[in-house]
Amino acid sequence: MSWDTLLLLFLAGLSAGFIDSIAGGGGLISLPTLLWAGLPPHLALGTNKMQSTFGTLLAVRRYAQAGLVQWAQVRLAVAVTFVAALLGTLAVTQVSPDLLKKLVPWLLLGIAAYALVSPRFGQQAARARLTPTVFACLGGCVLGFYDGFLGPGTGTFWTVACLSLLGLNLLHATAYTKVVNLTSNLASVSVFIWAAQVRYDIAAVMIAGQLIGARLGSGLVIRHGAPFIRVMFLLVVFALVVKLLWDQWAAGS
Repeated sequence: MSWDTLLLLFLAGLSAGFIDSIAGGGGLISLPTLLWAGLPPHLALGTNKMQSTFGTLLAVRRYAQAGLVQWAQVRLAVAVTFVAALLGTLAVTQVSPDLLKKLVPWLLLGIAAYALVSPRFGQQAARARLTPTVFACLGGCVLGFYDGFLGPGTGTFWTVACLSLLGLNLLHATAYTKVVNLTSNLASVSVFIWAAQVRYDIAAVMIAGQLIGARLGSGLVIRHGAPFIRVMFLLVVFALVVKLLWDQWAAGS
């Protein structure tokens, strides 16, 4: 692989790590770049999961050091999410994800519209509608499986679930989301490694970028808090909606 391609992959990892550590959606950058570099779809998916895992790990570490991760609250969700994501990744090889692909953009659009018309979206903790145990089991099963099975928008769904069902503010919801995202990434990448669907040389180049981007992004979240996350959250969600709808239109034309 040429040096200019490797440089582009490094920059893609950096950009994806930056966005992912704030609002999720880094796969909008990293996965298309891997496909552009000539990797077959399954190999691109596995390599993408591998490189994104390291950026998410660094973001979780920084959020934990800042006291934003409540480990007692998230422990059960980690266990349930890991098992569900493992099953989801195994299932995607057997079942067509076409129906979910068509549904996800409209769900994301609804979330974005809600966030847009709620100026205080996530700035203060709200009333919890589920106990932490019920939330961990429900969210872990549904969103863990979804992340392993398909993936786009998982971080967004987790963040909104934490805000609306668990009553967290946006800072703590983002930290919770990063922990469970890391969990589902680890589960998925273990399946891809077992299936020999990871290009380790390319992953290493992107991981270098991921670590820089994740450090920069998580630092901005810790310093600037909910208003900054809200802006990035909306930008990422709308970009994800446009990308998914464009893919659907291109596939049907």
